[in-house]
Amino acid sequence: MAATIGNLYAGIDTHKDMHVVAVIDHLGKLVETRSWPTNSAGYKNMWEWMGSLGAIAVLGVEGTGSYGAGVTRYLQDHGAVIKEVNRPNRQMRRQRGKTDAVDAEAAARAVLAGYATGDPKTQDGIVESIRLHRLMLVTFRKERTALINTLRNVLLTGPAGLRQQLEPLSSETLFRRCSRLRVVGNMSEPVGAARLTLRTLARHIIELGTQLGEIRARLTDLATQANPELMSARGVGVDTASTLLVAAGDNPERLRNEASFAAFCGVSPIEASSGKNSRHRLNRGGNRQANNALWRVAMVRLQTDQRTQQYAARKRAEGKTPRHTLRCLKRFIVRDIYRILTDPQPVISTNDLRPARLALRLRMQAAADHFGVALTTISRTERGINANHEFAQQYRAWLDQQTQQNAA
Repeated sequence: MAATIGNLYAGIDTHKDMHVVAVIDHLGKLVETRSWPTNSAGYKNMWEWMGSLGAIAVLGVEGTGSYGAGVTRYLQDHGAVIKEVNRPNRQMRRQRGKTDAVDAEAAARAVLAGYATGDPKTQDGIVESIRLHRLMLVTFRKERTALINTLRNVLLTGPAGLRQQLEPLSSETLFRRCSRLRVVGNMSEPVGAARLTLRTLARHIIELGTQLGEIRARLTDLATQANPELMSARGVGVDTASTLLVAAGDNPERLRNEASFAAFCGVSPIEASSGKNSRHRLNRGGNRQANNALWRVAMVRLQTDQRTQQYAARKRAEGKTPRHTLRCLKRFIVRDIYRILTDPQPVISTNDLRPARLALRLRMQAAADHFGVALTTISRTERGINANHEFAQQYRAWLDQQTQQNAA
């Protein structure tokens, strides 16, 4: 086919073994549709074929984080402008049916009309490593929970002697005791089979617990390396930080502004007005994992942060419901998180606090009594574990004051 004059727009309907590509011109007329295998040779031939038709202005790709991840990386490496496309237009599906060619054409028309404006994640930096570690963490954690439930069910319905001996034990003691059970007798007898089952399950639980500890430690190091300010933010732990980092991706600048990030996390208010009734409702869309992470931050700050408690009290005084108050609070937290994700600031280390205290020959209890906090707060601040850096600055200033008094 002869090259088409003018800018072209392409849409890709992605699958596991084959991608279907549709190319339209700037007027919306279909130029050509083809399918290509999902391998390096297929990506190369696809790119050359699109180039032979003319200049491709923008490509719309479905599933850039799943089936379309490989072709997205290839096209971005070759300078293509990629936009992420959601599910095809339902009206077009009703009118023209459902085929891969129709979906690919719908993706192309979405970028031509300007409906698809989101940039895909690059998946080429430290956040991709965090995503893979988090995937292992969540998978192993679910598996360990299922194994624990199975072990307790076996113990509940097992021989009375084993149940009376093991059921009162705490979880970790129970696992250790079960992992050392001796298996004697015939396996056709319920007692021998129950002991073997409990021992096998307990050993697997202990092994998964060790692996989870290692993965969590590596995930903490990666999250701290990627965004130390996020890890030090109030109410943010490694689970919350890794979830928000994965949601934003290696290129958080693709989130155009704070409002778009709020909509992406499902915490932006949705208009639900009708007639004389003017109101907003909860956004039930967006990234639900990021939404849950913001909920955890809100819950922690409601319990520990005075400013957040005052904000919630003011909303309640205005007659807002607890659900509405929580929605407003998550939207408020998004402002802080968005700034940290897109413009992280360096964080002052707390490694100097413990040597300074020891040099003054002060006990941790003395510092805890002075600030009216728990002993663990001083310990975690000195070790930099989810440290509250506002408190760390106050602690450092107090240590400096003690040093000056001793020198005087």
